Amino acid sequence: MSRIAKYPVEIPKGVEASIKPDLITVKGPLGTLTQTLTGNVVINEDGGKLSFIVANDSREAKAMSGTLRALVANMVIGVSKGFERKLTLVGVGYRAAVQGDAVKLQLGFSHDVIHAMPAGVKAECPTQTEIVLKGSNKQVVGQVAAELRAYRPPEPYKGKGVRYVDEHVIIKETKKK
Repeated sequence: MSRIAKYPVEIPKGVEASIKPDLITVKGPLGTLTQTLTGNVVINEDGGKLSFIVANDSREAKAMSGTLRALVANMVIGVSKGFERKLTLVGVGYRAAVQGDAVKLQLGFSHDVIHAMPAGVKAECPTQTEIVLKGSNKQVVGQVAAELRAYRPPEPYKGKGVRYVDEHVIIKETKKK
């Protein structure tokens, strides 16, 4: 069994988890998330805690127990607190603005890049060079952040581009004569 799966997931107040044979649904103040289940892992709810037990002794079942525990823990955090990802734009003339349910990026191209936000993800721009993505699904928030970063990833000579706030870009030394 996975070491991660040995620790139960605590369900905070205001969050409900309903377990069906092939589906787990977590409902909270920030929304509802669902995850399909395989027959390899059995989930038990007792006293506000979810425990994950391996159904059979296969290698896949042992691996899935830890994976499923991590996914459910992220679902519980997502519907109670939510997830946030911050991006920053580095470069002269690089700007971002929110237009309805889309983000308009000016990244030095001859045209503006307009990226539509999927359902469940909200974008905010506190300043022209910052983007804050918020949502209850960790995977979707991270995917949207990666898509925005992919339009102009940081380049290694000046560091210009779209980067995560906690990202460290190593600047290369220019060629000497």
